[in-house]
Amino acid sequence: MVVDSNYTMLFKLVDKYKQIKEVESIGISGSSVSNWNDSNSDYDIYIYGKKEPCEKLRRNIAEEFADNPEIDNHYFETGDTFRLRDTGKPIDIMYRSLDFIENNIKRVWEEHQASMGYTTCFIDNLNKTKILFDKNSWLESMKARIATPYPEELAKNIIKKNFTYLKDAMFSYRDQIASAIERSDVVSINHRCAAFLASYFDVIFARNKVLNPGEKKLISFTLNNCKILPNNFELDVQNIAIGDVSQRLLTADKMVENLRKIL
Repeated sequence: MVVDSNYTMLFKLVDKYKQIKEVESIGISGSSVSNWNDSNSDYDIYIYGKKEPCEKLRRNIAEEFADNPEIDNHYFETGDTFRLRDTGKPIDIMYRSLDFIENNIKRVWEEHQASMGYTTCFIDNLNKTKILFDKNSWLESMKARIATPYPEELAKNIIKKNFTYLKDAMFSYRDQIASAIERSDVVSINHRCAAFLASYFDVIFARNKVLNPGEKKLISFTLNNCKILPNNFELDVQNIAIGDVSQRLLTADKMVENLRKIL
């Protein structure tokens, strides 16, 4: 685990959360404790319990360490965000229920159900999480449940579901991109290209039996961790993401056919 000048303060912060009766386990993950960190990386702290600690108590803790903390935001899940007062290091606290994690493990890792993009993101997050506190070894037991080889059936289901909707299905992402381009709807073009990429990467990760890390630095992560890649992978991803609109449909077609060759 990466250790820096912020770490002593981080442990003092965690000690406060450990005293909350609703808290079962605490973990740390994210780019600050990986090989993908940079100057903008934050500490992602995950607090697990049967129910969320009350907002007032969370605010009191945050205000011991930060000025003007943002409490109870809901970008994706309940969270508190702030910067450490002395160092300015970003802290992102997320609160997760025990049932949510257990159900995700069951649905994805054990029952092999695929999603449209990002199928194994929570599994990857849990796999990379370092345990800071584990009152009854719950977090350790969850990590043990996913400490098995990538399920073959899961890989097949991810590929089948996500690859089909890139181009082969009626009203596929490819067709939606074409419609958006025809309407000159720039917002929809970008939205549909992003959805296309989410499923495209899910297929690549499943083909390589690599857990999906989410959205950050996906090109470099894929190049470093996946041995089986479509031709022109890096250039095509860049072109569909930020290239000329007139070329995006052609690029999408190329990406699907190159992906088809490695499946």
